[in-house]
Amino acid sequence: MELYLIRHGIAEERQTDIKDEERSLTKEGRQKTQKVAQRIKQLDLQFDVIVTSPLVRAYQTAEILVATGLSTQLEESAHLAPNGHISSWLDYWLEPKNYPQKTQIALVGHEPCLSHWAENLLWGEVKDSLVLKKAGMIGIKLPEIGTPLGRSQMFWLTPPKYLL
Repeated sequence: MELYLIRHGIAEERQTDIKDEERSLTKEGRQKTQKVAQRIKQLDLQFDVIVTSPLVRAYQTAEILVATGLSTQLEESAHLAPNGHISSWLDYWLEPKNYPQKTQIALVGHEPCLSHWAENLLWGEVKDSLVLKKAGMIGIKLPEIGTPLGRSQMFWLTPPKYLL
């Protein structure tokens, strides 16, 4: 299985009158995310499913990915919300009976959660070494058997500027 961890695009600044979970992508955020999605499509990537955080900015990013034709399936998961835990997500998603045919999954979420998830998959611990820029992507190949924690391989780390 290949996981593509994708950070949401540029969102509205934090404000006292807008709840964090309701912050939307800015016009610039939408435009950059659309360009990144188009470039990913040109690279012939296709996702079996795109799973997104329920927060507005992440969901909007995921919708752009779907609209670009990167997947026809979009699902929401609370595990991808800020402070979500990888172990909870793994318990459900990596069970073969739940998604046996899903080999390329895009997860749209937030920082530092996505970088921490990547580090746990790669090294088995959080080292605060990876940083995922807005609309950036990390690709990780999970082992076919056994736990993926500390045993996965990174094959992609791209800030958006290299896709624009």
